[in-house]
Amino acid sequence: MRQFTSKQDFCDWLNQFEHPSLAPGWASTANVVSVEANRFTIEIPFAANTLTQDLSDWMRAAQDKREVGSFSYNIVVAPKSLETHVPASVKGVKNVIAVTSAKGGVGKSTTSVNLALALAKSGAKVGLLDADIYGPSVPLMLGKTNAQPEVRDNKWMQPIAAHGIFTHSIGYLVSKDEAAIWRGPMASRALNQVVNETNWPELDVLLVDMPPGTGDIQLTMSENIKCDGALIVTTPQNVALADAEKGINMFNKVNTPVLGVVENMSQFTCPNCHAVHHLFGTDGGERIAKQHDVPCLAHLPLVAEVRQAGDNGKPYVLNEISDTSYRQLAFSLMMQLSKNTQHVIALT
Repeated sequence: MRQFTSKQDFCDWLNQFEHPSLAPGWASTANVVSVEANRFTIEIPFAANTLTQDLSDWMRAAQDKREVGSFSYNIVVAPKSLETHVPASVKGVKNVIAVTSAKGGVGKSTTSVNLALALAKSGAKVGLLDADIYGPSVPLMLGKTNAQPEVRDNKWMQPIAAHGIFTHSIGYLVSKDEAAIWRGPMASRALNQVVNETNWPELDVLLVDMPPGTGDIQLTMSENIKCDGALIVTTPQNVALADAEKGINMFNKVNTPVLGVVENMSQFTCPNCHAVHHLFGTDGGERIAKQHDVPCLAHLPLVAEVRQAGDNGKPYVLNEISDTSYRQLAFSLMMQLSKNTQHVIALT
């Protein structure tokens, strides 16, 4: 029978519990487990559907089988928001996270859409704002290209519901065939209007799919809107990493925490021979994350079905047999929010 002599010992055992929402080694992440008076508190930073019940059942079964000694525990579900230097906030939204890269073509919109849906499937209330004024992709990926938001009181736009999340995009407001030919200040005003004149419901997370670059839109987002953190998406090759580094430096300058790096198109597995190919290089995301002292939260594979699902307006994460990469990214992201907050849970 296993007896727990320390928090680390308990975490090592708890890591054996597997769940689609959890990344490997999840219990060893800072702030997940705390202990006081022989009572363990396990903190889950987002509402996770069956996760808490499944975890409780797993621990009780181990105690009933006398695989481990007797112990008491408490599972706490506690979505949190970060402290920021920006006074303005989006009404009703706990966390605003910019999903960004200074380079186009790295799969940022695809990552944003699938991450939003993965967070929603875990039980969080999620919004997705498409801030790419010049080339909005979210309506296409969500199968909502013909949607138009309802306007109430001649001002408040109602977000478009899609697959369990709430969305808004400039793509809902202009013809899909019309090119947005706007100078920087016009684009910034449009973004402010879409954010602040949208009647968002109470949300745990609002993901903002940012356009490429480090210009007016990015500065508007980081300086005028309460942005709680940034998620940097890159592919492993050097030409993408150089631009991703610019994005990290920009958010550091405006005191927006960089929550982590996502290495997209990390590897391709041949469906016939199952050989793994690193088409865009190896571990580029890890290198830039280490260089800037931020975590690399995920290595997302290059999967043809991800592209096909987005083109068809039925994102990959909606497929029940999809792999767990985006769900694990969702958990890792929420853990980073938990680590960066100043909130302290009172143990019982």
